[in-house]
Order: sequence, then C-alpha cells, then structure tokens
Amino acid sequence: MARYFDVHPDNPQRRSITSVVDGVRSGALIAYPTDSCYALGCQLGSRDGIARIRTIRNLDDRHHFTLVCESFAQLGQFVRLDNDVFRAIKAATPGSYTFILPATKEVPRQLLHPKKKTVGVRIPDHSVTQALLAELGEPLLSSTLLLPDEEEPLTQGWEIKERLDHQVDVVVDSGDCGTEPTTVIDFSDGQVTIVRRGAGDTARFE
Repeated sequence: MARYFDVHPDNPQRRSITSVVDGVRSGALIAYPTDSCYALGCQLGSRDGIARIRTIRNLDDRHHFTLVCESFAQLGQFVRLDNDVFRAIKAATPGSYTFILPATKEVPRQLLHPKKKTVGVRIPDHSVTQALLAELGEPLLSSTLLLPDEEEPLTQGWEIKERLDHQVDVVVDSGDCGTEPTTVIDFSDGQVTIVRRGAGDTARFE
C-alpha cells in the first residue's frame, strides 16, 4: 500500500519532503506532481524502479526516460551541449519542456536510448518538485504518469493512490497540476525537432 503525502503546492512541508526523499533513497517508486502533469519517479540508478515504470506504462526499450533536474548546472552533468543548444535550453528553463540530448557517462546505461545513446532532461517550474530535487541532491529518473490505452495523464493524487496503490510506494499530492505533458524537443542530431507539442510554447523553437 502506497504512503500518501498531502503537500502544500507553494510552501511544501519540510517533514513531508524529507520523508519522500528518504523513500526514494531506499528504492521507492513515487508518483509526484510537476509543472505539466504527474510523473513517476525513482532514484537514478534504480534498476527495480526502471522496471516498475516500464511495467506500469507498458514501455519498450526505445522509450526516452527523463532526468528531472533541479538546476541548469546539474543538467549539464548528464548531457552534452554545444553553445547554441546551451543558449536555447537556458532561455526555456525552468519550464514545461523535455530536451533529448546526447548523454554523458554519468547516465546509467540502462537509461539510454539503445541506438542513439540519448536521454531526456528537464528543469520543472514547480515548488514541490524543486523541493524534492533540492533535498535529493541529484536528478529524479522520471516518466509521465500516462497509463496504457489512456489519452490523458492522471491528475489527482487521490485517484493515483486509488488506482496505483499496490504499484507505487509513495503518492505526493499537491493538488491538480494539469493534464498536458511537457513539450519534447530533440537536439540530439544537431537539428531542432519537435517530437511532442505539449505544455511548453514551441514558438521559440520554430
């Protein structure tokens, strides 16, 4: 049965944040809010967490996982950026964007796209997510909480608790955070490719 934390969306309670992060460090799979929609998250090197996310979402090995980062400095440890890409991403963060980029050796092999050796990264603009990341001190390995055969992600913490009670370990509820996933921009081959149009404005990349 999943532990349930009701967290204030603007001033998250320190005790709750610490408890959630302690769980992540112990191998917990969490459902948590972001600035676009809810996500599933676990510790970066958690093979069990990766397998459970794949099972819940019915994902194949070509799916791009996302490293949700606290800051641009942290993001830069895990992906390679040239100057033009650096400026483009810097101007759009924090925000509802996921960027696909060539991974550095800091990224566990099982997270990489098998052919491209790329990974998704993002910096969310959400107080609860930022509090979790600050306490954790490293990115959260994440994937949008979109269940198989459903068109929209789950948006209510109580519903997530009800439906995934025996599939996740922790549910963090800070109220409705929207139904639209991030906009996904692929910079991995030197060109700008809009993979998915979502919550982030694509105009700056067109």
